[in-house]
Amino acid sequence: MSTAIEEARELFKDEVVTNAISRDVELPYGAGTAVLITLDNGHDHTKPNTFGPGGLLSLDAAIEAAKARTDIVAVAVTGKPFIFAVGADLTGVPAIQTREQAEAIGKLGHDTFRKLGELDVPTFALVNGAAMGGGVEVALHCSYRTVSSGVPAFALPEAFLGLVPGWGGTYLLPHLIGAEKALKLIVDNPLAQNKMIKGKQVFEMGIADAIFEPADFVEESLRWAAKVVKGDVTVERPEVDKGEAWDNAVNMARFVVEGKLHGAAPAPARAVELVAAAKTATRDEGFDAEDQALADLIMSDELKAGLYAFDLVQKRAKRPAGAPDKSLARKVTKVGVVGAGLMAGQLALLFARRLDVPVVMTDLDQDRLNKGVDYVHGEVDKLLKKGRVNQDKANHLKALVTGSLTKDAFSDADFVIEAVFEKMEVKQQVFAEVEAVVSPRRSSPPTPPRCPSPRWRRSSSTPSGSWASTSSTPSPSCRCWRSSAATGPTTPRWPRRSPRRRS
Repeated sequence: MSTAIEEARELFKDEVVTNAISRDVELPYGAGTAVLITLDNGHDHTKPNTFGPGGLLSLDAAIEAAKARTDIVAVAVTGKPFIFAVGADLTGVPAIQTREQAEAIGKLGHDTFRKLGELDVPTFALVNGAAMGGGVEVALHCSYRTVSSGVPAFALPEAFLGLVPGWGGTYLLPHLIGAEKALKLIVDNPLAQNKMIKGKQVFEMGIADAIFEPADFVEESLRWAAKVVKGDVTVERPEVDKGEAWDNAVNMARFVVEGKLHGAAPAPARAVELVAAAKTATRDEGFDAEDQALADLIMSDELKAGLYAFDLVQKRAKRPAGAPDKSLARKVTKVGVVGAGLMAGQLALLFARRLDVPVVMTDLDQDRLNKGVDYVHGEVDKLLKKGRVNQDKANHLKALVTGSLTKDAFSDADFVIEAVFEKMEVKQQVFAEVEAVVSPRRSSPPTPPRCPSPRWRRSSSTPSGSWASTSSTPSPSCRCWRSSAATGPTTPRWPRRSPRRRS
C-alpha cells in the first residue's frame, strides 16, 4: 500500500467502512456458480453505503478473491436493502492536505472499480436502491446492469458539490449512452438543483440493460444474468455517435455552463472538458485525466465552500451542532393552538402532518373557529387533489384537527403554541389563561412578537413561568424570548435586522 494511501486512510479514520461481503450463489438453469458481492456498512438505509479508503480496499479484496478463482462463471455486485451505494465518503476530504493525497484517492477508486470490467468472467451490477456518484460508477464498470423499478434516486451529483465524476463516470457513461445523455446526468442535472432520476429512467436512457420489480429484484436479476451467461439473452446496445453529435453535445454543455456560472465554479466546466476529451482518449488516458481533475478540485476553495454549504443545509439542518439527544425529548401526544387565523391554521396542519397527533384550536367565537378548521380541511383537500396524500390519509388528517371555544381542551396537551393578535396585553392574557389549565409539565412557547419591549418581568398572575412586558412602547432593539410553562425562558430569538436605508 502506498504512503499516500496510508495517509489518506489516516485522514478518514472516522470512516464508516462499507464492507464488500462475498458469497457463492448457484445461478438458475444450470448456468454455474457466481460470486455475489453485497455492499453493506452494517447500518440500515438511513446511513447509506459510501466509499472511503477502507471501503475501496474492502471491495478490491473481494474482487481479487473472485479473480483468483477458476470455478465461477460471473461476479455480481449489489447493495444492502434500499441502498446500492451513494458515492465517495466526503467526511475526510476537508482534512486532505496535499495534492498527492487527493490524487491517491482518485487512483485507488479507479484501480479498484476498473477490475470489475477487466475480469475474465462477465460482471453484473444489480442496482437495487439509491445509487449516486461512485455507486453509479461501480455499476458503469460492470459488463451488464440491472435496475430496480423502485430506485428513488440515481445521479452523478459531483458537479453540484464542486467535483467531477472521478472514478470513470466522465469516460464510461458517454461511451455507453452518448455524450448528450451523459452530459445531462453529469452537468445539467447537478446544475438543476441536483436533480435525480428514477429506476425507470435509468433503463430508458440505456444505462441499465434490464429492469425488474423491487419485491424479487435480486432473484430476477440473477435469473437474467444466468441467461446472459448461457447465451440465451444477448444485450444489444445502440452504437454511440462519436462524430458531430458528440461535438454538438459538448458545445451545448459549454454554452449552458457559461451561461449559468460565468466561470464562477470550475467543476462543471472541467466535467464538460473531460467528456470532450473522452471522445478520442483511451481508457487509461480518460481515467488519468479524471485523477488529475479530482486532485485539482479537491484542493480548491470552491470544493471547501461547496462541502460546507452541503453540510450546513443537509446535515446540520436535520441535526444541529450541539443539539440535545433526541432521547431526552418528551413525547408529544397532543398539540394545542391558541387562535384560529391563517397562521394558526398553518401551524395546526404542520403539527398534524409532521407529528400525526390530535391538534385542537381555540378562538373567541364559533364562526372564527369554524373558519380555522375549514381552512385546514381545505388545505388537506388540495393535497389530496395533487396526489400528495390518499383518501384515507386525508380523512385521517382532517379528523386530527378539531376546534374548541374553551382552553380546557388544552388540559392534556403536551405542547401549546399561541398565534394571536400582536398585542402584548393580549398575549399576557392568553398565557395566563393557558397556564391555568395546562399541566406544569407541558410546554407553552409563544410565537415571538414582531416588536415587543426589551424589558421583561415575570407576571405575578402567572407564577409558573410566562413572561410579560413592563412597557408597552415598542423597541426595534428588543429581544424576543421563548418561554416554557415548566421551565421559564430559554433561548433568545433575535429579530431580523431591518435593511439599511441607502443614501
